[in-house]
Amino acid sequence: MKRSPVAALRLFLASALFLLSAACLSAQDIPLSGKWKFSTGDQAIWAQPKFNDSSWAAIAVGAPWERQGYKGYDGFAWYRLHVVIPSSIREHSFLKERLRFNLGKIDDGDQVYLNGVLIGQNAGSPGTIEAGQWQAERVYTLNIDDRRILWNKENVIAVRVYDHAGNGGMYEGPYGISVADVTDFITLDIGDPFHFNGPRQLSKKIILQSTSEKYDFTGKLNIRVTDPLSGTVVLKQTIGTDFAHDRPFEYLYKTTLPENKAYEVTYDFTEGRSGKVISTTEYIPYILTPAPSPLPRINGPEVYGVRPSAPFLYKIPATGQKPLEYTATGLPAGLKLDSHTGIITGSIAKKGSYPLQLTVKNKSGIGRRSFTIQCGPTIGLTPALGWNSWNCWGLSVSDEKVRQSAAAMAAQLSDHGWTYINIDDGWEDKRDAAGEVLPNNKFPDMKGLAGYVHSLGLKIGIYSSPGPRTCGGYLGSYQHEIQDAASYARWGIDYLKYDWCSYGEIAPKSPGLDDYKKPYIVMRDALDRTGRDILYSLCQYGWGAVWKWGGGIGANSWRTTGDIEDNWKSLSTIGFQQDKAAPYTAPGNFNDPDMLVVGRVGWGPSLHATRLTPDEQYTHISLWALLAAPLLIGCDMSKLDPFTLGLLTNDEVLAVDQDALASPAVKAWSKENIQIWTRTLKSGAKAIGIFNLDNKPARVTVPLSEIGLQKEQRLRDLWRQKDLGVHTKEYNATIPAHGVLLLSARTIAH
Repeated sequence: MKRSPVAALRLFLASALFLLSAACLSAQDIPLSGKWKFSTGDQAIWAQPKFNDSSWAAIAVGAPWERQGYKGYDGFAWYRLHVVIPSSIREHSFLKERLRFNLGKIDDGDQVYLNGVLIGQNAGSPGTIEAGQWQAERVYTLNIDDRRILWNKENVIAVRVYDHAGNGGMYEGPYGISVADVTDFITLDIGDPFHFNGPRQLSKKIILQSTSEKYDFTGKLNIRVTDPLSGTVVLKQTIGTDFAHDRPFEYLYKTTLPENKAYEVTYDFTEGRSGKVISTTEYIPYILTPAPSPLPRINGPEVYGVRPSAPFLYKIPATGQKPLEYTATGLPAGLKLDSHTGIITGSIAKKGSYPLQLTVKNKSGIGRRSFTIQCGPTIGLTPALGWNSWNCWGLSVSDEKVRQSAAAMAAQLSDHGWTYINIDDGWEDKRDAAGEVLPNNKFPDMKGLAGYVHSLGLKIGIYSSPGPRTCGGYLGSYQHEIQDAASYARWGIDYLKYDWCSYGEIAPKSPGLDDYKKPYIVMRDALDRTGRDILYSLCQYGWGAVWKWGGGIGANSWRTTGDIEDNWKSLSTIGFQQDKAAPYTAPGNFNDPDMLVVGRVGWGPSLHATRLTPDEQYTHISLWALLAAPLLIGCDMSKLDPFTLGLLTNDEVLAVDQDALASPAVKAWSKENIQIWTRTLKSGAKAIGIFNLDNKPARVTVPLSEIGLQKEQRLRDLWRQKDLGVHTKEYNATIPAHGVLLLSARTIAH
C-alpha cells in the first residue's frame, strides 16, 4: 500500500502470540464473503435488521472500496449482509461455548451490529484520530446461547466504517461465522526470543495458556528442529502438558545446534481429548557477525558534508576495548574534538575540502582512518544511519521512548556509525496565537530532548506534512512552512521527514510533475532560511518518479515506494524492484525503499518479533546496503537481542551502504529465482549480493565474467568477515531460502 494518511493509523494489535485459529476458516464455517450491500454516509437506522437495503450497491469484502468505484471517498460508510446461521454448526462442534464472527481487517475503524445490537468495535468509536487498528484481525464472539443469534433464520450483520483518508473499508479476510473450537481457547506463545547461551547454544520459553474459564486442557507438545537444506530432523522432543485459564504451562526449551546456520523449528500441540492440533513454525536465528576486536577500529563513512557556518556535530564511530582516546589531525578552524567522547563540534566558516587523520587508541593498540570534511552546499553525502519511531511506536511515541532509544543507540550502535534518532508522526499539538507549532503533552520540552540527544553525539529528526494534517491526523505544516522550519532549527532538529499525507486535499485531483514538486520546494526554501543543516527526506511513495527530480529540488533522500511490512512479500516486492530508481543514486541523493523491519516492531503500543525469517533479515540488510539506502531501524531499541545487534553492527556490511562513491546498484544477473546485484566501491572493489528468492535452498554457480569480473578475483564473505580465496571463472555457493551471500570482489593485479 502507498504511504497515505491511513498508513499512519497502523496501530495493529499484533503481539508475539500465535493465535493460529484466526488464520483460516474450517469446514464448519459459514462463509461471509458474498452478497454484501454498501452505502456511503451515516444513518443510525442502517444498523436495524428491518431496514430495506435493496437499493444499496453490491460490494465485495476483501478489497478497499476505492478499488470498487469509490475512489477518493473518506468518511463514514456502511456494509450490510443478510445471512442464515444454521444450528448444525453448533451441533457438530466439540465445544459449545461461543459463536465467532471473523470479519477480516478494517481501514480505519468499525462498529459491528448483529440484528441491530452492537457486538464489537475496533479500537474505539470510528472518527477519532486513533480510530482503528489497521492490522488487527477483527474477531467478535458471543455466547452460544445469546438471544441476538437467530438460529436457522436470517440474521443481519451491519458494519459501520470510518475511513480517515486513503484506502478504506473491509479490505482483507478471512470472513466467516463458526463455533469456537478447542484450539480457539488455546494460545501457543513462542514470542520469547531465542537467548544465546554460547556457540550454537540457545534457549527460549514456550507457554501454553487457556482462555476458557470452563475447561482444563492436557496434551503433548512436540518440538522438532529440521535442517532446511537437507530436510533432516536434527532434534526432537515431546513434553506432556496440563494447563488451565489461571494456570499456564511454561517450558524452557534448550538446544545445541549442529552448525551455525538457520534451522526450522516446528511446535505441535495435540489436545488430549479432541486430538485437535495447534502447529506453528519459526526459524532459529544464527549470528554471522563476528564479535568486535578489542583492538581500536574506526568505522563509519570516510566523508562528511556540512554547510559553511552551520552547527557541526559528528561522533567518531570506533570500536575496541574501552576507554578509548580520540585525536584528529587537520581539524579546520572552528572545530574542536573531545578526546574522551570522540565528539567533534563547532562550525566551519569557509567552504573547502578538509582532509583529516583520525586516530583512536586504547591499551591494546592504535587505529587510524583518513576522513574528509566537505564544507559546501551538499550535506548527507552518505545515507542516513538511524532509528525512526514509526514502525515501533506509531502514534504512541513519546519523549521517554525517544530518550530510551537514544540511550540504547549511544550504548550499542553509535560506535558503528548509527547517528539519527527520528521522531515520526504523533508529536504535534496545535498552534499558538502567533501560529507557532506546539508539541503535545507527550513532548514537554522538544529543545531539551534535542539537547539530550546531541549530548550523546547523536542527531535528532522530526516529522511533518505539507498538508494541513499529518498522516495520523495531527497538525501539518500547510501555510506555516517558514514558521515550522524556524521552530525545528530553534529546537536543534537535524532531520526532517516530510510526508505527503493530507496534501492530497490541496493538490489537483490528477497532479502533474510540478504539483508533486511544489510543496517540497516550499519547505526546502524554508529550511534554507534557517542556517541549520537539516537533512531533508521526502515521503511521497515514489509518485511522479521522484528519483528523477528529488535531488534537483534539494532533497537528500526520497521514498520510492509505499510502506514496508514485516513479511517476505512486502520486502521482496519493494527491494527487488529498486533497479529503476538505482541509477539516480549520488552523494547527497539517495533512494529510500522505507525503513528496516527487523527486531521487535508493531506500529503502536503492542510489539512483536519481526515476521521475517533470519535469512530474510540478512537479505533485507544486504539489499538495502547495496542500494545505498538510508538504514532506519524501526524496532524497540531498548530490547535489541543478540541476533538483531549482529544484523546492525557488521562494519563491513555497513561500509557498503556508507561507501563514499555512492555509486548505483546494478541488477547484474538474473536466472529463475536467483538475482545478483553488484555495486562499485570507492576502493575499486565490487560488492556482490547473490539472492535466492525461492522458498527452498538453491545451489548457485555464479559466472564471474557475466557480472563484470573478468580477471582473477579475491572474494570475501562480508557477513562472516572471512576471505574465500581467489576465483577466476565462477563461484559456487548454496543460498538458503530467501537468503543471501554478500561478497566483495577485488581484482588481483599482476
